[in-house]
Amino acid sequence: MGDRPNRPEGNDRIRSYRDLAVWQEAMGLVAEVYAMTRRFPDDERFGLSAQLRRAAVSIPSNVAEGWGRGRTNEYIRHLRSQHRRCAHASLREAETQALIAERVGCLDAASAHPVLDHADRLSRMLRGLIRSLQRHASQA
Repeated sequence: MGDRPNRPEGNDRIRSYRDLAVWQEAMGLVAEVYAMTRRFPDDERFGLSAQLRRAAVSIPSNVAEGWGRGRTNEYIRHLRSQHRRCAHASLREAETQALIAERVGCLDAASAHPVLDHADRLSRMLRGLIRSLQRHASQA
């Protein structure tokens, strides 16, 4: 039970949360969000821009933190939407804030589209990781 989560026996490729495709994808989303919010009006620097960046940064942070907990069930809690501060909830928050930014004119649809597509991809990856961890936990 003390093994690192999401590390199937004999799989030496995953030694750290940094080896997880979902963490790498989340880091890519952070970079994309930062690039996108640089184009926001100056008066949004401490408003929507900062909030969107915090939500995006929270996603890979929760993947890493859950990995560091060392127990599969705790890791799942850091990924799932039922946990108040979790990767999936932060992803939904970032998506919503990108849509708000588009709606209030901070960016156009063409600028929001790549971030929203990235978020959809990441959402599928997070759900897949959660399912994999749940299978692993039920077999333990």
